[in-house]
Amino acid sequence: MTTYLLAGGGTAGHVNPLLATADRLRQRDPGATILVLGTAEGLEARLVPARGYELLTVPRLPFPRRLNGAALSFPAKILGSIGGVRRILKAHSVDVVVGFGGYAAAPAYLAARRDGVPIVVHEANAKPGIANVLGAFFTKYVGVVFASTKLRHSRQVGMPLRDEIENLDRGAVKNEALQFFGLDPHLPTLLVTGGSTGARKLNETLSRSAEVVIGSGWQILHITGEKSELTSTSLGNYHLLKYCDRMDLALAAADFVVSRSGSATVSELTALGLPAVLIPYPVGNGEQRFNATDVVEAGGAVLVRDADFTPTWVRRDLVPLLLDRSRIADMAARAASVGVRDGADRTVDLVLEATPASTSSRIAGA
Repeated sequence: MTTYLLAGGGTAGHVNPLLATADRLRQRDPGATILVLGTAEGLEARLVPARGYELLTVPRLPFPRRLNGAALSFPAKILGSIGGVRRILKAHSVDVVVGFGGYAAAPAYLAARRDGVPIVVHEANAKPGIANVLGAFFTKYVGVVFASTKLRHSRQVGMPLRDEIENLDRGAVKNEALQFFGLDPHLPTLLVTGGSTGARKLNETLSRSAEVVIGSGWQILHITGEKSELTSTSLGNYHLLKYCDRMDLALAAADFVVSRSGSATVSELTALGLPAVLIPYPVGNGEQRFNATDVVEAGGAVLVRDADFTPTWVRRDLVPLLLDRSRIADMAARAASVGVRDGADRTVDLVLEATPASTSSRIAGA
C-alpha cells in the first residue's frame, strides 16, 4: 500500500489543486493512504477534513524578509518543523511527498530530502513561490500550470481541476445553465466575477457601466462576492448574485468573462475556451499579472490594470469588443489553445513517475 503525503495550504490557490490531486490519486490508487500536511490556521484546516482526508499540521512559519526577532528565531523554528515532518514520514512510512507551495511545503521538502523520500513539486502560479523554488532543487519531478513558468526541471502539467469543470460540456448544459440563473436564451451573457469575496473595483465599475453593456445587446451575470455592498438592481438583464455554488453552470452560461486572473480562474477559462478581460489583483507580488501572460499572448484574453478598469474603459474598449462577435469567437479558440483539461491526470502521472518502481507498476497495472 502506497502512502502519499500532500503538503501545502494557506490559500485556495494551494488547497484546491492539492485536493483535486488527492481525489484523482484516490480514484487511480484506491488502496493508497493519502495524508495532507498543512497548518492549523490555513484554509486547509476546514477543507481537508471535510473532503475526508487526514490533516497533519506544522506551525505556520513565514519566511523572514528582514532582519528582526522573527528572523533570528527562524533557523531554530524551521529545524523544529523539519524534525516534526521527519517523524511523520517515518511513522506513516511515506512513499512520496507532493508539495503545492505554502507554509507546509518547505519543511516537507527539506525533511523528505534528508530522509531520501521522493519529492514532487506542483506550482500553480506563473511566478513561483519561495517554497517551490526550494523544492525544485531537490527533484526532477516538477509540474507547472503555465508553459511560461520559469522553474528548475519544470514541465507543464496544468491545473488539477474540479471534476465538474474538467468534465463540463458547455454546449450540452447551456440551456440548463440559462434557466438556472433566469437568463434570456436569446441574449449573450457577460459573466463578471472577482472570486468568492468579490473585487471592489470590478464590482463598482460594472455596476456603474451595466446600462451601457446591456444597451449593447448583452445581459450580465454578476457574482459580486459575499462581502459586496451591491445587493440589488432595477435594471433588466442585470443579474446580481452574492455567491454562486454552481460555477460550472455560470461558466456554461457565459459567452465572455470579466474577472481577476488567479491561477485557478485562468486555468478554468482556458480549459473551457472562454474569452475574457482579466484584471490582475493589484496587491501582492504580481503573480496574477504573470498568470495571464500565456493566454494574453495567445490572443485569448485582454489584460487591464486594476487602476485602468473604469467606466470609461468599459465604454471605450469593452463594449466595442462585445459588439464584435467574430473577434470573440477568435478569442475563444485562442484561449482554448493554451488550456489544459486533464491537469489532474497529468499531475498524478507525475506523482506516479516519482513513486518507487515496485509501487507505481502495481498501480499502473491495477
